[in-house]
Amino acid sequence: MNLYESWFKKAYTQDGRINNSFWNDFMPKEQKIYEYILSEKVEKIEGTVKRLAEKFDMSPEYFTGFIDGINDIQPEKINLETLTEESEICININFETLYKKMVEYKADHLYNLPEWKNIFTEEQLKTLFKGQRSSTTFIREPKIERNDPCPCGSGKKYKKCCGAN
Repeated sequence: MNLYESWFKKAYTQDGRINNSFWNDFMPKEQKIYEYILSEKVEKIEGTVKRLAEKFDMSPEYFTGFIDGINDIQPEKINLETLTEESEICININFETLYKKMVEYKADHLYNLPEWKNIFTEEQLKTLFKGQRSSTTFIREPKIERNDPCPCGSGKKYKKCCGAN
């Protein structure tokens, strides 16, 4: 079993539900990594999975879970299926993209970290937050009813013009 399969097996039950006891243990460790990244303004993390896991005081499986979470913002995705403890990885961090992804995933414990203020001003954080939230909001176009004026500008009712078919 590879690292990713092992991590996944711990994180989720056989029927696909989240394993709450695992996540209660994992999330504070993940948060410490992000606190470090933000407070030190780290833009690149490199090394073997094993060395990085030791650096962040977690198992290689847990660190694989961290990689899984940050993989969406990588210019080149890390192939999680082939990761071993000796795999050399390079994680590139774009702070704006990372913040937006945290907002998209509704990871409020991460996008509300006070360390973000080392990266962005309060106003920038508000703008990024609102921009990300509005990008996922679906705005429905008003429906044209049969007796409404036709949008083509003919002056006819929709039902007698473009809506006749």
